[in-house]
Amino acid sequence: MDVVQGLLLAAAWVVGLPIAILFIEVMAALLPESVIDQSDSSQPRQDLSDVRRAILIPAHNEATILERTLTQLKPQLRSTDRLVVVADNCSDQTAQLAAQSGATVLERQDTIRRGKGYALDFGLRHLAHDPPDIVVMIDADCQVQTGAIDTLCDRTLTTQRPTQAIYLFTPTAAAPTSKQWVSLFAFRVKNWVRPLGLHRLGQPCLLTGTGMAFPWRALQSIHLASGNLVEDMQLGIDLTLAGYPPLLCPDALVLGEQPSNTATEATQRTRWEHGHLQTLTQSALPLLGRGLRVRRLAVVSLALDLAVPPLALLTLLWGAVTLLATASGLLLGYWLPAFVGYAAGVLFVLAIGGAWARFGQDIPLAKLLSVPMYLLWKVPVYLKFVIAPQIQWIRTDRGNQS
Repeated sequence: MDVVQGLLLAAAWVVGLPIAILFIEVMAALLPESVIDQSDSSQPRQDLSDVRRAILIPAHNEATILERTLTQLKPQLRSTDRLVVVADNCSDQTAQLAAQSGATVLERQDTIRRGKGYALDFGLRHLAHDPPDIVVMIDADCQVQTGAIDTLCDRTLTTQRPTQAIYLFTPTAAAPTSKQWVSLFAFRVKNWVRPLGLHRLGQPCLLTGTGMAFPWRALQSIHLASGNLVEDMQLGIDLTLAGYPPLLCPDALVLGEQPSNTATEATQRTRWEHGHLQTLTQSALPLLGRGLRVRRLAVVSLALDLAVPPLALLTLLWGAVTLLATASGLLLGYWLPAFVGYAAGVLFVLAIGGAWARFGQDIPLAKLLSVPMYLLWKVPVYLKFVIAPQIQWIRTDRGNQS
């Protein structure tokens, strides 16, 4: 085997293994719960009457959406719950609207240390003067569905581990474009299908940024004050290493609205995907090595889940490697890399098809056929990661949501 053939085979396996992980996660999510569920969701509900709860909401210039969020959230709170809004570097009416809604408002001004992680740390330091038993973190632009707060807190109290609600996007108010439908489906696979598969297998999941509940003692083991582009993903890793691997809470749902502005969506996607890729390249292999070294399945499982890149990038990489491997087979007669690529392609199609059939039938199948155009739209995002990766947190513009 010459060098070119060896490199092609290695590339085929590097692409094929994340596809195999994706396939296992999706298949686990598709199986009936009674067949494979290894989670502890069957535990009896806890008495929450004496549990001290704090709802922490970081908000940066969220005046157009915050009032609706708080109005929808407040009926789920008890009179003893603390509702804390961190008005972080705000130049609008966020603080005033939060105060009018009855929340405790913490105003923070720091133009150097910007980002959600700093805002959350600011709020936690305030709560530390009189610590609650459970802290629930909600983004200011999300709608917490009825019963989600109690369900999250119940699961957190039962397991004494962080819990993550299912966080999904709803379609934009205007008619979604084909690209937006594909993006919506990819988001659903990442935040619902794959975590549900891990939940069924009794494994932890990555945190997705909102609808998260934590035992207070777990939060004492990590450091949040950073401008990390995907602070939620890093938080899940840090908690797992500290002995508090997060769990999915599939009965709790939080909804956000998909950005309707193309520029806004591009900014958001660049931040998410560059942050994901930075975390993947810096943390996946060390995390896997550590998990194997200390023989902790939760750490190994989280490392493998983290190793799956965004679906669009995975599709592009698979296509490029399989095309080169096929060319090598035709020209050199060495077909093993191509066969690995073909096998990975079959698993990929089965995983995506199964995910759509079970979790995405409200998304028009015809719209998903525009995937090639979606991939072309994503190419500049990944090229930018190679040439000039985003390293600073940038707030997603909410536009004129009301």
